[in-house]
Amino acid sequence: MKHGQELSFDDDGRPVLITRAALSYEEQHRLRVRKYLKIMAWRIPVFLAAALAYGIWHNGWISLAILVGSIPLPWIAVLIANDRPPRKAEEPRRYEDKGRIPLFPTAERPALQARTRPAPQPDSAQWQHDVP
Repeated sequence: MKHGQELSFDDDGRPVLITRAALSYEEQHRLRVRKYLKIMAWRIPVFLAAALAYGIWHNGWISLAILVGSIPLPWIAVLIANDRPPRKAEEPRRYEDKGRIPLFPTAERPALQARTRPAPQPDSAQWQHDVP
């Protein structure tokens, strides 16, 4: 029995699951760990390539250049592994600081505050009478 496309069944009558749900946290973590391991796995071949290049050309500069090229690999791997999927427009933004002072003052806020009158100070003669 064939069902209509609006019911989301395939030709065999089995329901087709179509969802826009995001990947679970565990699946996202597993994918990020795999990316990290793939990038970090390039370090071993790079070290071997540097040793092989030194063995072939007997030039330390070439081996050093290959090793220097591998220095950003851990940094790149960590950045990619710690990345999360982009934020959707409907996701709320959690941080709202209303009391933040802008870096540069604007026209709405004057740079100088109005001065207050200082409290009157007692005379030195009054001070001498108060001291026991």
